[in-house]
Amino acid sequence: MNLSEVKSSEIKNLDILAKQVVEGFITGIHKSPFHGFSVEFSEHKLYNKGESTRHIDWKLFAKTEKLYTKKYEEETNLRCHIIIDNSASMHYPVVKKQTLNSLNKVGFSAVAAASLMEILKRQRDAVGLSIYSDSYEYYAPEKGSDRHRKMLLHQLEQLMVSESKASTETYKYLHEIAEKIHRRSLIFVFTDMFQPNKENDSLFEALKHLKFNKHEVVLFHTYDGETEFNFNFDNSPKKFVDVETGEEINIYAENVQEKYKELISVYFKELKNKCLQYKIDYIPVDIHKGYNEILTSYLISRKKSK
Repeated sequence: MNLSEVKSSEIKNLDILAKQVVEGFITGIHKSPFHGFSVEFSEHKLYNKGESTRHIDWKLFAKTEKLYTKKYEEETNLRCHIIIDNSASMHYPVVKKQTLNSLNKVGFSAVAAASLMEILKRQRDAVGLSIYSDSYEYYAPEKGSDRHRKMLLHQLEQLMVSESKASTETYKYLHEIAEKIHRRSLIFVFTDMFQPNKENDSLFEALKHLKFNKHEVVLFHTYDGETEFNFNFDNSPKKFVDVETGEEINIYAENVQEKYKELISVYFKELKNKCLQYKIDYIPVDIHKGYNEILTSYLISRKKSK
């Protein structure tokens, strides 16, 4: 099923949507340079002679004529914590109803997180979730149970229909989260890197704190490529309002587009170089370009974490 064919009403069921995103990714991965990772997605493993036959999946044998054994909870070998920025800027662009083809940054992050959780479930890996803005809004430690995962999915669904006027205090809450995660984990951070009141040095010090316990950290710099990077607006006079500081400016977009793109490109490059310095995986994520890059990053990071 093509994801573009998913009905807009189905966006409310993140469990179903996440399965469709992951299945589409798995189908494509067999044709990609990462096809060697494809076994990572199986909830089964090939049966080896001498092993107990107790956990052989006979129904799968009837379909494939190959012997596979089922994986179980005790095989969990990875802990993952997903962190989502829920400040006002993450609710850009304004959309009346979130559908798969019309998401704001926080909605995209929620779908991406649910898709990562679907893969983690298939791997019997434990997952935790933190959501913050100008307060620490939600925290759940890493667990691998189905009940726990459904609780996190419900929280992500609520996030998609929420509103926020809060400013960003990423640096503050990353320090708090770092104090909560003691065992070595794979950490994914979804944020647009908007810091109105602090220099980026404060944010990177907090990310460095996450690395303290030898965690693998992946920063998904989430942005709207059409307007926040390419600055594509029609050339009528417009008032641009900073949703977190309230600052306003009246301009013709075309008059500043070239200079804006030059400056934003430099900013992205600086972020990438800073992440390299701290050994953090930096992934710029355009919300209009799907989830494959996010899921591929998981595969690569999982290999590093083993």
